[in-house]
Amino acid sequence: MSFFIAEAMAADPAAATQTGGLASFLPLIILFAVFYFLLIRPQSKRAKEQKNMIAALEKGDEVVTSGGVLGSIVDLDESYVTLKIAENVEIKVQRPAISTALPKGTIKNS
Repeated sequence: MSFFIAEAMAADPAAATQTGGLASFLPLIILFAVFYFLLIRPQSKRAKEQKNMIAALEKGDEVVTSGGVLGSIVDLDESYVTLKIAENVEIKVQRPAISTALPKGTIKNS
């Protein structure tokens, strides 16, 4: 019955090759660096610019909301902005809904 089972030979521990600790983590470190410079850093930079733009809003600024509505700021609050989008038509939106600040005179030109 023992002729069906082959003997297992253990590998000599000295013959097994091991790479250095840093060399085995090098591809992981390079991958993280690529993700940081191509994805994480630009995204955080855009978020910071958006936050600064929202904080710098003033009455009279012309903006576009995330829904695509163009309007001129009539009133500002801590959390809300009142936009004039047409004669006698004003809407109130949250500050984070403002996606872009336009140059002065853009709405009158369109």
